[in-house]
Amino acid sequence: MNEISQSQQRRGLPVLSVITFIGFLDTHLLIPIMALYATELGAGVGIAGLIIGLYSLTNTPANILFGRLIDRIGYKAPLVAGLVGDALSMFLYTLCRLPFHLALVRVVHGITGGLVGPATMSGIADYGGRGRTGRAMAAYGIALSAATLVGYGLCGLIVSRLGYQAIFLFGVGLLLVGVVLSQFLPGRKRAGDMAQPSRPAFLPGVKHLLRRKGLIIAYCSIFAQYFTFGGVVTLLPLYVKGLGMEAFHVGMLLAIFAVMFIILQFPVGALSDRSGRLVPTVVGLVLGIVSLLLMPIAGVFSLLAVAMALYGVAYGTMFPAISALVVDHTRPEERGTATGMFHALLTVGVAVGAPVIGWVGGIVGVELGLTLNAVVMVLALFLVLGVARRT
Repeated sequence: MNEISQSQQRRGLPVLSVITFIGFLDTHLLIPIMALYATELGAGVGIAGLIIGLYSLTNTPANILFGRLIDRIGYKAPLVAGLVGDALSMFLYTLCRLPFHLALVRVVHGITGGLVGPATMSGIADYGGRGRTGRAMAAYGIALSAATLVGYGLCGLIVSRLGYQAIFLFGVGLLLVGVVLSQFLPGRKRAGDMAQPSRPAFLPGVKHLLRRKGLIIAYCSIFAQYFTFGGVVTLLPLYVKGLGMEAFHVGMLLAIFAVMFIILQFPVGALSDRSGRLVPTVVGLVLGIVSLLLMPIAGVFSLLAVAMALYGVAYGTMFPAISALVVDHTRPEERGTATGMFHALLTVGVAVGAPVIGWVGGIVGVELGLTLNAVVMVLALFLVLGVARRT
C-alpha cells in the first residue's frame, strides 16, 4: 500500500480542508443573489428558477461521472481542473448580458463543480489514516458548513456595497488561491492504481456500490438530510415573515444552524471512530425529526432559535458519521465513484426538496408544509434501522 505518511497527513489535511472551503464557497456566494441577477438580466420568475436549477441538473451527473475519473487518476489533477473551471465560470458570470448567457454559464459551473466535490472528499479520506476517518470527515464537514455560513454572509455585504460584478470577481480570486494551495498537495495516485486492479464497468460498478449496507445507510441519510434542508430554506423565510419578523431574523436562524453544525463535527467524528457510525446516524435523524416538528409550533424567535440549533446539532451529529461510512465501505480504487454518488445525492436532495416542499406548503400551508418536511427523515430513519438489522 502506498500509504500517506503521518507528516503528509499533518500538512495535507489542513491544506485540503482550506481548499474544500474555497471550492464550495463560490456556489454559496451565488445562491442568495442568483435569482436577483437573473431577473436583472431580463428573466421572468419561471426562467430565473430554471436558471438556478440548471446548476443542480448538471452537477448531479457530473459528480458521479467525475468520481469515476478520480478512481483512475487520483484526486489532485481533477481538483485543480475543477477549481480552474469554477474560476472561469465565476468570471463568465461578469460577461452575461442575457438570461440565455447566464443559463449557459450555470451549466458550465455545474459541470466543473462536479469535479470539486468528489475530489476533495476522496482526498480528505486519504488523509484520514487508519482509525481516524471520522475525524477527517469532520474536517470535511466543517469546511462545507463554514462555506455555507461565510458565503451567505459575505454575499449580501459585497453585493449591497459593490454590486454583482464584485462578488463574481471575488470568487475568481479565491478560487485561484485554491489552485495555488493545491500545488502543495502530493500528486499521488491511489494505492489501488499501483496494482492495476480490475474495475467493473461504470454502471455495474455503481450497482455494486448500492448493494453495500453501509453505503445504503450513508446515501439515504444524506439525501434525507439535504432534502429537508431544501424544504427549510424554502418555507422558513415565509414562516418567519408570517410571524412579523424580517430577513435579518432568517439570516440569524440560518447562522445558528450553521454554527451548531460546525461545533459538533469534530467531537462526533472522533466519537464515531471509537464507537461506530450507526448510533450518531440514528441520533442525528431522530434529532432532525424533532427539530422539524418543533419549527412550525415555535411562534417566537427564541423558540425558533432553539429549533434551528437542534437542527444544526442533528446535522453535526449525522454528517461525519455518514461520510465516514462511505470511506469505511469502499476500496481506494472505487472511492471516487462512491464519493461522487454521495455528493450527487446531496445536490439532488436540495434540488428536489426545495420545490417539492415549497409546492406542498403552497397547497396545505407553510406550517403544515414544515411539519410534512419531517416525513422524509422518518422514512430514512426506518430504512436505516431496517438495513442495519440485515445480517
